[in-house]
Amino acid sequence: MDLTGIHHLTAVSARIRDNYQFYTKVLGLRLVKRSVNQDDVSAYHLFYSGDRRGAPGNDLTFFDWDVPSERRGTHSITRTYLRVHGSQALAWWDKWLTEQGVLHTETAVIDGRATIFFEDPEGQRLALIDDGGTTEPGGPKEPLNAWEKSSVPAEFQIRGEGPIQLSVPKLDYTAAVLTEVLNMRLVRQYPHPQRLSDTIYVFEMGQGGAGAELHVAEQPDLPPAQPGAGSVHHVAFRTTMAEYNDWLQRLRSYRIPNSGAVDRFWFQSIYFREPNGILFEIATDEPGFGVDEDIDKLGEKIVLAPFLEPRRDEIVANLKPID
Repeated sequence: MDLTGIHHLTAVSARIRDNYQFYTKVLGLRLVKRSVNQDDVSAYHLFYSGDRRGAPGNDLTFFDWDVPSERRGTHSITRTYLRVHGSQALAWWDKWLTEQGVLHTETAVIDGRATIFFEDPEGQRLALIDDGGTTEPGGPKEPLNAWEKSSVPAEFQIRGEGPIQLSVPKLDYTAAVLTEVLNMRLVRQYPHPQRLSDTIYVFEMGQGGAGAELHVAEQPDLPPAQPGAGSVHHVAFRTTMAEYNDWLQRLRSYRIPNSGAVDRFWFQSIYFREPNGILFEIATDEPGFGVDEDIDKLGEKIVLAPFLEPRRDEIVANLKPID
């Protein structure tokens, strides 16, 4: 029983209209689901994807909360890598980010992959990497479903998420959960590119590849992070409906406190915190975002999970326009 890769990552924005403009216009992602936080319906939950269908492994999502900026530190998810293919793609992005006024680093090889670091307008830490041609963890299992209305040419579009980088003050307990409970493999390590005295440890799941990696930095001298705008709320890992209940039972067998089964309508979820307090989710690939909308019309209107539909008028009235 193996997780197959990164399912999605959810972060926090206090400027959701600016967020929408940046991720759709600058990064060229498609808004594939315009919804609300199911646990706090006063807040948007926007799902962006580099795949026109919003396939798992491509979704970068945001909660819209009126909160101050994060205080950076450990016990947190610190950077989201976004995958593109080839040196020509990175050269295009270098020029494009400059034209869009986005500060970014020069391309550098980090952990064997050409990489550009940058941030969104609220300080969300991002990176573009050359994924070596994989559109799915482990290899090119299916063609990229490019978004034809993107501001980015199809050959240069973002192809998915991963790796995801974490910071913990002590590796041991986190590593035990990743390897013994979640069946990930510790495969290598490398110096932190911005703090060379720190080490990043690479854990992979499933068939491996950039879209199936967690990079965990051990940073005992950093203060604990304080969540806020620009921070990451949680990272989700991919499973299938066939193995979903097995993962629930596995967490229980290790006596790991968890949410139990949670129906998010577009996928099924289980939430729990690893020993350093970072929130993890296990989420199913099925049924997907096409279950309640035509694929060609994803993200055009506010969509609610069925149990929220009776409150639609009240919920929508409290949301601000983002277009």
